[in-house]
Amino acid sequence: MFIPLHDANRLRHVRRQYVTLAVIGLNLLFFSVTGLAGQPFLQANAYGFGFTPAAVSGQVALQPHVPVFATYVTYSFLHGDIIHLLGNMVFLWVFGDNVEDALGHARFLFFYLAGAAAGAAAHQLALPDSQVPLIGASGAVASVVAAYLLLHPRVKLWVLVLGRIPLRLPAIVPLALWIGYQFLMLATTPADLVSWPAHVGGIAAGAILVVLLRRPGVPLFDREVTVPRAAVLEPGNPGAPVRRAGPRRVL
Repeated sequence: MFIPLHDANRLRHVRRQYVTLAVIGLNLLFFSVTGLAGQPFLQANAYGFGFTPAAVSGQVALQPHVPVFATYVTYSFLHGDIIHLLGNMVFLWVFGDNVEDALGHARFLFFYLAGAAAGAAAHQLALPDSQVPLIGASGAVASVVAAYLLLHPRVKLWVLVLGRIPLRLPAIVPLALWIGYQFLMLATTPADLVSWPAHVGGIAAGAILVVLLRRPGVPLFDREVTVPRAAVLEPGNPGAPVRRAGPRRVL
């Protein structure tokens, strides 16, 4: 649909997006260990760390490499191929820093993992009997996209439309279309290689959690906060009436 390239949206509260960078690094590390070792090794790790609904509900006797409840998160660090990996990481690179800035490092880490867990839970709700492991960061990344849309809908983005047409658009245009497309596919497309329920679960979690977890004073929808200025006396005339300056706007 589109590839985000750059948003020129500066950080206001943190010096650097350490959690976003760490998550990207972990995804790259996991892929270098599992995805580059060949399909048999990747498949073994998909059953070991991926999220399998039938295993979580106890319908099949599958023993993952980690506690079953941990697979609600660990699945999001595995990817099937380099395109799958890079597609998710590009979205996280462009949008994750500003969401982390709005939430703070610790709350963003919780937010990201909760988005992954919500994606897995939605996948389980839609396909409770599935014995195919779910892998990929799409659910968590979808939560980041939803949060960014609520925080910065008016920020201009450079995006590559259809993989070849560069356009500079307000974030609300490509992101709202992207989110709408996830819901459309969920409603019209049967279960296939893409878990649309996981995407929609992540979107819902991101939209709710960003409202609850954002820093005090961080506005939604790129709104400006109006702060009245202090009263100002006319210079050189102490007895003159007080003149109040107009409001000033701060982001």
